[in-house]
Amino acid sequence: MKILTANRLSDGIAVWYADGGWAETVDHADLAQDQAAEDRLEAIGAKANANNQVVDVNLIDAEVVNGIVVPVRLREKIRAAGPTIREDLGKQAARAA
Repeated sequence: MKILTANRLSDGIAVWYADGGWAETVDHADLAQDQAAEDRLEAIGAKANANNQVVDVNLIDAEVVNGIVVPVRLREKIRAAGPTIREDLGKQAARAA
């Protein structure tokens, strides 16, 4: 399975494509389970990049754990959560609050 990620151009925040827009959390990102769905997400990302909404658009590996979408690779897990040295910062702090 793949999900679409990028960085929002206005502030650099890592975002994921979900429900027709760019979400700041990965939890409910749109999943591509076949090549046609991957192609659709890539086209969405290319259009958003061309419209200067996002940069560094990529399809990444993901899985569903307890009904929540999570990235597979460590790099993407860090982008989804925030700094690894301070759990009181980033998206991980917002979830705890």
